[in-house]
Amino acid sequence: MVPATRRPRVLLVTPGPLDGRDGTDIALASAVAEVMTEADFVWFARRPRRSGPSPVVGGRPVPVYSRDGLAHGRQRLQVALRSVPLARGADLAHVVMTIGPGYPRFSRVWPRLIGGTPVLHTVPGVAEPDLLHRARPLGTTVALSDVTARQLGGAGFGDVAVVLPMIRLDRWPLVPRPVDGPPTVLVTGHHDPLGGASDAIRAAAVAVRAGARMRLLLALRGRPGQDVPALERGLRERAAREGLFGTDVLGRVDDVQGLLAASDVLLFLPRDLGGKADIPLTVLEALATGRPVILSDLPEFAVLRDAVLRTPPGDAHRAGHLLRQLLDRPWWWQSLAEQGRATVRRDFTPERFRARYAALYRRLLP
Repeated sequence: MVPATRRPRVLLVTPGPLDGRDGTDIALASAVAEVMTEADFVWFARRPRRSGPSPVVGGRPVPVYSRDGLAHGRQRLQVALRSVPLARGADLAHVVMTIGPGYPRFSRVWPRLIGGTPVLHTVPGVAEPDLLHRARPLGTTVALSDVTARQLGGAGFGDVAVVLPMIRLDRWPLVPRPVDGPPTVLVTGHHDPLGGASDAIRAAAVAVRAGARMRLLLALRGRPGQDVPALERGLRERAAREGLFGTDVLGRVDDVQGLLAASDVLLFLPRDLGGKADIPLTVLEALATGRPVILSDLPEFAVLRDAVLRTPPGDAHRAGHLLRQLLDRPWWWQSLAEQGRATVRRDFTPERFRARYAALYRRLLP
């Protein structure tokens, strides 16, 4: 039992440094550390350290050497090795990690090395369902959607809890719709065919040919091993062939808040999430800002209900006509903007997030 005279020691395991580059793994782990103030966290910190606030107030940072703050193979190996003795000395190990190609081996080896320390594993997403046939649960498992919870449960992960992400509305205030210039349509996702960028370009072209005026802005994240500059050139060329001249491809953006505030609509049209979070935080941030969202109708997004507009995956024609109608109907835009923020206020609160994790911590702590 944890003595009443001290706070429980929790090892927070992320694939790379917690103060590294953004990503859902990092954002969820930081949110846990923020709300679970009764725990004393041990976490992995970037070295050399960059200026800026610490993602964890107090606690103990453990260095992981990373020049760019990303979780490359070397950083993942550092975390895996350094976490073993740290987990042995902790009351609880909380792993926040997508199930990707390296997870099956990690799941077979790591739990054997850390002794009897209880483990809580938050799964932001699953890169490929086939990985689950070779994977093992680390301990008690948390998913972000009912779909993934059922998928994990069917693969032998037991009774998987569902905890929705949190959004702090005080940090993501409602912003009026821009009034200057043509509307800006922001596209997020990935460059590859299933990632949604090409379908978004095709949808925007359908909308423009139907009479819509817009500026298209793509903010995309590369996947490991991709030639991102070449992929960005290819998307610009595709947009030009569709008649969408002046399309911007920005790549990774640090000021997501400013980008959403300057946009009118978020377009996210993946055919497959491919390891991206079941509920991408950018979508929730757009809804909190008061930006209507058009999404592929993937089952992971069911929790958003009528707060977003849905289109069948790969159906650029349908997505384009939804986009044109939304841009041409201010009353519809306003209604969706209000409904989106209300959904975030109701379902994605820090209070609900904390309550669910506090209950899990109480159950697992010795």
